[in-house]
Amino acid sequence: MSAHSPLQRATLWALGWIERYRYIKFGIVGASGTVVNLVVLYLGHEYVFNAIEASYKKPYFSLALAIALATLNNFTWNRLWTWSDRVQTLEAEEAAPRVSLRMLGTEFGQYVTASAFGSALQYVLTLLLSGSMDYRLANVIAILAASVSNFLANDRWTFKRREK
Repeated sequence: MSAHSPLQRATLWALGWIERYRYIKFGIVGASGTVVNLVVLYLGHEYVFNAIEASYKKPYFSLALAIALATLNNFTWNRLWTWSDRVQTLEAEEAAPRVSLRMLGTEFGQYVTASAFGSALQYVLTLLLSGSMDYRLANVIAILAASVSNFLANDRWTFKRREK
């Protein structure tokens, strides 16, 4: 007799399936980054930077902050989940692998560099499209356009397979 209900079995099966497909994990992380991006963009544009951005009708400062925080969110989750099998660690005598701040900084620098084209594309497309549609919709369209280049760059450089 199984200890899991049909819903629990289906959920476990779905999680196992997702675990096998890196691009789907990247997409889920990207979706969480999109939420972070949109929340920060909205709060920044409507409240934090309202006095500065209201006269321009474009979200310059809040968009830069939204992209920065979403990038930090995405790096963290992609490192811990999407490419966890490729993350560099120090060989340690203890059972738990260790990560140096230098190694982490290098990976983050590579991640930011690899994602820079996508971020620039997102920024420019959002500003261009926000002239003819709501800035939030413009931002979502721009994020989707940048996601493929971000995945390929990070898969092949930041978290590339390492020779053992």
